[in-house]
Amino acid sequence: MAQNTTKIALVTGSSRGLGKNTALALAKKGVDVIVTYRSNEAEAQNVVAEIEALGGKAIALQLDTSNTKTFDDFATQIQRALQEKWQVEQFDFLVNNAGIGVYAPFVETTEEDFDRLMNIHLKGVFFLTQKLLPLIKDGGRIVNLSSGLARFALPGYAAYGAMKGAIEVLTRYMAKELGHRQIAVNVVAPGAIETDFADGAVRDNPQINQFIASQTALGRVGLPDDIGGAIAALLSEDNRWVNAQRIEISGGMFL
Repeated sequence: MAQNTTKIALVTGSSRGLGKNTALALAKKGVDVIVTYRSNEAEAQNVVAEIEALGGKAIALQLDTSNTKTFDDFATQIQRALQEKWQVEQFDFLVNNAGIGVYAPFVETTEEDFDRLMNIHLKGVFFLTQKLLPLIKDGGRIVNLSSGLARFALPGYAAYGAMKGAIEVLTRYMAKELGHRQIAVNVVAPGAIETDFADGAVRDNPQINQFIASQTALGRVGLPDDIGGAIAALLSEDNRWVNAQRIEISGGMFL
């Protein structure tokens, strides 16, 4: 009967970066994980192996969150995986993490850049969540990923920050409209984190790193471990009454 009590999370873009960190943090709390990757299956299978080494169950599925035409087939794959791997019909938690960074001044941002960001960060999140709703349990949870850049403005992120601002508004609407199913929806906004995001600028550029650390109350740049654990904690039963909130995880940036 154990398979019926284990929680299952779907974390998009979880073959690397913050998504991987979130998947592993959830696994450490006893949550099984559906990992998705866009192109690097080997990376995703490594995450699956790490989760299994922790004693959990996991699978990896390919998903391009920018391509809404693939979502029907993806939902069918999820349905099949839930039945075959877990003998259940639905999963508990959806973490809309997948994302890319485009750095370009407002005056130089191309329509192609804008569309790429919108398709992944806004349109993809909107319609993927819509498509997966029948597979999410009543009483389940959704976490959307925003960014500190929706609250403060750093030149070069106009389009990206705008998409994340839209996700924060969308989160409140989702919470309102899914409340009848007891599904809580929150948005987590990481500050600057040392990952390969935006070509590793925060991690690899000492000037950027030092500037952000100097503008952060806790005096350093964020690490992936600062984020994944916080998302896993938000999905714990202790936080079941947190709903429609924007939770910034930035160490106190630009206060």
